[in-house]
Amino acid sequence: MIEFLFFALVAAGTGWLLRRKHRQRVAAGPSAGVPGMARRPAGEGRWRPGRVSSDGGAPRWQPGRGPAVLLAGAREGSVRAPSVREGLVINPGSRIVACAAADGGPDVEIAVMPPDLPELLAAVPPVRGEAADAS
Repeated sequence: MIEFLFFALVAAGTGWLLRRKHRQRVAAGPSAGVPGMARRPAGEGRWRPGRVSSDGGAPRWQPGRGPAVLLAGAREGSVRAPSVREGLVINPGSRIVACAAADGGPDVEIAVMPPDLPELLAAVPPVRGEAADAS
């Protein structure tokens, strides 16, 4: 009988802590940027969670850990669905945007969910627009 009382107190305490954390997140508001996963160099690296934000002009990738990666010279090359192997690591319903680095650095692939895709494409300019201006 004492065990049931102990487990009930633990469950109540856990519920209270989770509710408190949820209220803090709601009060803080939505975080800036598009949530997703990226890998650099494209096709080789590990998928890392983070956010793409373009507040302040140049877009940048802010991983969950580590320094931000500037995408200032990157250009959106193509949008594709993940392969079966990639779908095991990232969400299979996501879309992968391949970004070619204009400064000669390694290319970046960014995986986002379909509702977030237009916001990401607005942050990273397409290659087609640059080629049309050069003609």
